Amino acid sequence: MVPHIAKEVPVDLKQLLKIVKRWVWLGAIPVIVVALVLAVSYQSPPGAYQVVLRFTTGSEPAAALSTDYDRYYAWLTSEYIANGLAVFARTGHYARGVADRLAEVDIHVSPDAIQNAVVTDNTQSILVVYLTWPDPTQAVAVAEAVSAELLETGPRYYPQMQGVGLVAHQADNPRATLLAPGLRSQLLGPALRLLLAAAVGAGLMLAAHFIDPWVRDPADIAAQELDLLGIIPRTGSGARKRH
Repeated sequence: MVPHIAKEVPVDLKQLLKIVKRWVWLGAIPVIVVALVLAVSYQSPPGAYQVVLRFTTGSEPAAALSTDYDRYYAWLTSEYIANGLAVFARTGHYARGVADRLAEVDIHVSPDAIQNAVVTDNTQSILVVYLTWPDPTQAVAVAEAVSAELLETGPRYYPQMQGVGLVAHQADNPRATLLAPGLRSQLLGPALRLLLAAAVGAGLMLAAHFIDPWVRDPADIAAQELDLLGIIPRTGSGARKRH
C-alpha cells in the first residue's frame, strides 16, 4: 500500500458506508466503554415524596340575607379567595416566610427550594397545594410550615380578606407519599450518554478516515487525480492487491 497525503470529503452514501464499514470497530469503542460503565455504576434516580394539602375557602356571608340572595356572592367570594391564595403560594415572599418558619425548628432550606417544590391549583372553592420533597420526614415538616404560612399570612396581602375571620381551613393532614421515578427520567440519562458516545464514535471514524495515510482502493487514487497503471491480484485468492 502506498501512503498519500489527504482525502476528499465523501460526497455519496456509498462512500460513507465504506468509511463506516472500515472504521466501525473504532466508532464502537466509546459506546462499549460507556455501556460498560453504565452497567457497573448506573443507579435508578431516587424517588421523591409528595404531600397534597387541600384547603376549603370562604368567608362569612352577610348577616341579613334577602329572600332572593341564596348565598350566591358568598360562594363566588370563596372561589376568588381560593384563586388568590393559589397565586400567593407561588410568590417569593411566601417562600421566604415558609423558610423562616422552618428555620425556627432548625430546618434550614432556601426560599428558592421552597418555591420550586410548591405547585398550586384551585377548583371552585377548593385550594390544592402540592409539595414535592426528597425526604419524607422533612416533607411533613415543610408541609406544616406551608400550611401555617398560607393560612396566617396569605390574607394580609389581600385587604379584602382582612377583618372577615379565617378565609381558609386545612382539610388534609400532611402525609408524604412516595413518587416513583417515571420511565422517562430513568432512561433519559443513560440514553443521552449513549448518544453522546455514539457521536464521539462517529467523530473518531471520520477523523481516522481523513488522517489515514494509506491508499486502500482505486477510488483513493482517483481522488488524488493520479493515473492508475494496474491492479495485481493476490496470489491464490483472486482478490485484488492495491498499489
